[in-house]
Amino acid sequence: MDGRLITVEGIEGVGKSTHLDFLRRSLEAHGITVTVTREPGGTPLGEGIRALLLDHRHDDMAQDAELLLLFAARAQHIARVIRPALAAGHWVLCDRFTDATYAYQGAGRGIEAARIAMLEEFVQGALRPNLTVLLDAPVEVGLDRAGRRGPKDRFERETVAFFERVRQGYLARARAEAGRFRVIDADRDLAAVQAALARVLDEFCRRSGRGVGE
Repeated sequence: MDGRLITVEGIEGVGKSTHLDFLRRSLEAHGITVTVTREPGGTPLGEGIRALLLDHRHDDMAQDAELLLLFAARAQHIARVIRPALAAGHWVLCDRFTDATYAYQGAGRGIEAARIAMLEEFVQGALRPNLTVLLDAPVEVGLDRAGRRGPKDRFERETVAFFERVRQGYLARARAEAGRFRVIDADRDLAAVQAALARVLDEFCRRSGRGVGE
């Protein structure tokens, strides 16, 4: 069976790591082999680039440098992890993908979407997620949760206004590509969020011929 690419998106503090693990376990319960990965990162090279991107010592990083580093990490990630896993029939669960670039570097930083789209086409070709789960919560909620995790990285030190733009960028993409996106209200208790995720995943698995019990 062909592999599937499922991406999980959202601003800081929406619980992506916790919910990715729930999605992994749910897919494996369907008898699906799952590869879990993240962006930026996913490969030794990508993790090195991630460290550069998150290091607050690089607060003067030019926007174009940030954008190109993200796509450099993505090119390696796609070539060494995502495409091989999909070709092997695995379902890939990815913590953020190119929608994050449109939200953070596009809506957040103000880089034109057309420039991001050009790099997307160059690096990815026809590769796009089959399903994108957007975990959405008010910025104040997400940043409060994220602030409890420890020292802030270069992105977490951004302003509330920046994250408001990022959140709205995500929601705009979800409206524009409603067939691919499923927006989950992450400002609820864990059980409620995961019940919603289970419904989304079951619907997607049934459409892919892998419903519960199949």
